[in-house]
Amino acid sequence: MIQYKTSEEVQLIKQSADILGRAHGEVAKHIKEGVKTSFLDKVAEEFIRDHNGVPSFKGYNGFPASLCISVNEVIVHGFPSDYELKDGDIISVDCGVFHQGFHSDSAYTYPIGEVSPSVKALLKATRDSLYLGIEQAVVGNRIGDIGFSIQKFVEAKGYTVVRELVGHGLGKKLHEAPEVPNYGKKGSGVPLKAGMVIAIEPMINLGTRNIVQERDGWTIRTADRKPSAHYEHTVAILEDKTEVLTTHKYIEEVFKF
Repeated sequence: MIQYKTSEEVQLIKQSADILGRAHGEVAKHIKEGVKTSFLDKVAEEFIRDHNGVPSFKGYNGFPASLCISVNEVIVHGFPSDYELKDGDIISVDCGVFHQGFHSDSAYTYPIGEVSPSVKALLKATRDSLYLGIEQAVVGNRIGDIGFSIQKFVEAKGYTVVRELVGHGLGKKLHEAPEVPNYGKKGSGVPLKAGMVIAIEPMINLGTRNIVQERDGWTIRTADRKPSAHYEHTVAILEDKTEVLTTHKYIEEVFKF
């Protein structure tokens, strides 16, 4: 069942999202060659807790960390570790914050040093597709319109869309109805109505769309081990507009590509 939010609840999610955006900005300051991904996780957790939030992911169904850190061919749900970032890597940082009873969720993929032109193009296309999806998240459209716009854009560029992993509603729970696929048919699926809060998160692969789950039960990678990119925002669908509640501005103030 979809949990429609009041305007007051949307504002509470926005406050959670503000902490999240600034936590991402703190992490972005440290993303460079030689940094261990476990250190990035420590930075995020300390910032979130220092600002009266709780990391949404830590302990969620047993997940061990505050960040999902996914490097290169890992699509999502990678564990922070002693791995040190290298020139040419890409790293997806996915984070959630629970504050005043509500969750927010967002992700950003970074290039480390000099990445190949093909990978840089993948990142740009995935990020652009996120905003195309958001444009379709308006009252009167349907869930399929979001996925259709993302799929059409990235497939025209030769990329593939992960099917097994999708966006989602969120609020008092980290994952709520409805599911928000990054593919679909125009005009299909759940109608979009005022009060819906959803996470739109394209996961786009350079090669095959097929995935493999690693033995840890969490880490999802591409079957052909080619790179994957992931960007995400939490958005509120209102009567007269769609509001992006999360932000990447703190990231982009300190990390540009």
